[in-house]
Amino acid sequence: MLSKIFLSSDHGGFELKEKVKDYFLKNCIDFEDLGCTSLEPVDYPDYAKILSKKLINVNKSKGIIFCGTGIGISMAANRFPHIRAALCTSVEMASKSRKHNDANVLALGGRILEDKLALEIVNEFLNTDFEAGRHSLRVDKI
Repeated sequence: MLSKIFLSSDHGGFELKEKVKDYFLKNCIDFEDLGCTSLEPVDYPDYAKILSKKLINVNKSKGIIFCGTGIGISMAANRFPHIRAALCTSVEMASKSRKHNDANVLALGGRILEDKLALEIVNEFLNTDFEAGRHSLRVDKI
């Protein structure tokens, strides 16, 4: 069972993060918002680092990170050895990132995804299990 979902964004992902938060609140999904808190410019590597520190300390947790495209913040998050961040732009990518790669962080682009699709991607990511088996051998090599 999922323990906690952490959300973190820069200014480019702030508005989409807020939409995901609203969805979580309406659906009683437990989460913690790690910032940022406005559209004021901030640096995405700082927010990837904040999230990575939380994930190392909370067992069975997942993260969702947001920036303008999802590219920069996913690159920054993947610097940390316990992070497997997947930048997803489709429901299928979210599904495969969990089933085959055991991704523990979802990266989304606030300036490139429509809200409806982003929420579908979030749902797929959070509700899809790792298939393990042959995939475990590959993930263990990362």
